[in-house]
Amino acid sequence: MTQTSENVTWLTQEAYDQLKAELDYLSGPARTEIAVKISAARDEGDLKENGGYHAAKEEQGKQELRVRQLTQLLQNAKVGEAPADDGIVEPGMVVTIAFDGDPDDTLEFLLASREYASSDIETYSPQSPLGSGVNGKKAGDTAQYELPNGKSATVKILDAKPYRA
Repeated sequence: MTQTSENVTWLTQEAYDQLKAELDYLSGPARTEIAVKISAARDEGDLKENGGYHAAKEEQGKQELRVRQLTQLLQNAKVGEAPADDGIVEPGMVVTIAFDGDPDDTLEFLLASREYASSDIETYSPQSPLGSGVNGKKAGDTAQYELPNGKSATVKILDAKPYRA
C-alpha cells in the first residue's frame, strides 16, 4: 500500500520489491531492447518517413519517463507494514461506503496510490475527492466530498479493513 505524506511514499515490502523489479527491467533489459529497435529502424534509411523509427523513439521516451517516475517514487519510499486493523480509513485500507446513507447503494474500494490500481478492486487515490473525504474517518462516520460538478455528496463509512493481496 502507499501513503503519500508530502514527498514520502509508504510502501509494503512486497510493493517496494514489485516496483523495484519493474525499474530494474526498464533500466536494463528494456533499454537494450529499445536501442536495438531504434538501431534497426535507423538502418532502414530515411528517418523523416520511417514510422518504425519514430514509434521506437516514442516508446523510448515513455519508457524513460516511467524510469524517472519509479526512481523518484522509490527514492522517497519508506517501507513499512500494512495499516493497523483499527477501522480507521487510511491508505492501504479496503473501504466500504454507503452513498447518502442508503445501505443498498454501496461501494467497496481500496484507498491507495494509483500504483496499486488492479482489476481485483477499484482503487481511489487519497488525493481524490472521495479519498480525501473519507481519509481519517472510521466506521460509522459520515464524510462529505465535492463532486466534479461542484455539488457535494455525503457517504457513510460502513467498514475499513487492511488490504490483503
